[in-house]
Amino acid sequence: MKIDDSQKVEMPNTQSFPREVPDLGALCDAHIAREFADLDVDATMETMVPEPYVYCVAVMTGGFGCEGVRRFYSQHFINQIPKDAKVTRISRTVGKDQVVDEFILSFTHDTQWDYLLPGIPPTGKRVELPHVLVMKFEDGKVAHEHLWWDQASLLVQVGLLDPGSLPVVGIEQARRLLRVAE
Repeated sequence: MKIDDSQKVEMPNTQSFPREVPDLGALCDAHIAREFADLDVDATMETMVPEPYVYCVAVMTGGFGCEGVRRFYSQHFINQIPKDAKVTRISRTVGKDQVVDEFILSFTHDTQWDYLLPGIPPTGKRVELPHVLVMKFEDGKVAHEHLWWDQASLLVQVGLLDPGSLPVVGIEQARRLLRVAE
């Protein structure tokens, strides 16, 4: 049987496809470990593209570009992380170039932490705050982070907002999320 040239199928050139797809979940975990476990600004920056950005939506803090992100990490985030800070993941969704994590950030507000409460001195209060993180990757490095949380719940938890006549809740928000997510 003769094969007509019009029926020939060429195999794709496998050298044009990436040989290894990065494990975005592992890259996300490594970045977070540099922040929270190692408390190392330089190591954290090494996990990122040359001109990343970090944007904390609730309070419009963060940094843009290498120097802006480095300044945010070194002056307002990593150097101020409370010693008992803990991240408890609720869920993770991994796409082709980004990771979305839902987690609870728990800590005692015993140090000023501009990441969440810019300019607010320590209150000594216990905080359990649900977060959503959207982390985008380019070539195996973090390109940006968008962080979301309920600022009203945080303000209730540190005693700066009275929930009495407002439709807001405090620490119950995180505790219920943990229960329903089990």
